Amino acid sequence: MSNANTVPDTDLVKIEEVISSHPTQRWPLIPLLQRIQNEFGYIPNGAVPAIARAVGLFPSQIQGVVSFYAQLYSTPRGRNIVRVCRGTACHVRGGKTILKLVKRELDIEDGETTPDNEYTLETVACIGCCALAPNVIINNNIHGHMNPRKVTAIFGEHRER
Repeated sequence: MSNANTVPDTDLVKIEEVISSHPTQRWPLIPLLQRIQNEFGYIPNGAVPAIARAVGLFPSQIQGVVSFYAQLYSTPRGRNIVRVCRGTACHVRGGKTILKLVKRELDIEDGETTPDNEYTLETVACIGCCALAPNVIINNNIHGHMNPRKVTAIFGEHRER
């Protein structure tokens, strides 16, 4: 039985390359984790023992850091990260409905990834573009003044697949 979070040997070689580019001290742990995440899209559980050896910590300490920081991920994420703003201005202008529609179009809940790994859905407290409320960010692209038609135009293709 294959574990979805198992690291293939070829990836372990790449992980070792990233690790070897960092000093063997504890202080570079966060930048090291960020580099591994940038390379793979998440931090595979299979990489944790190698990281722990490299920085002189226990694997449980590495896992504790990964699970503590919201911007570090231990599971694969979608190629496209969809963030729906839940700030006050977006809420007042229909953000709750926009979130409901995005969930329906993608058939996932907040924090989930579509089975095809195309989208990961997240909610955020505020993105700071209140004048464009309600807002959705896909990767780094802000989609303002969202309405049901725009949600369908953006994500409708995914539902049809």
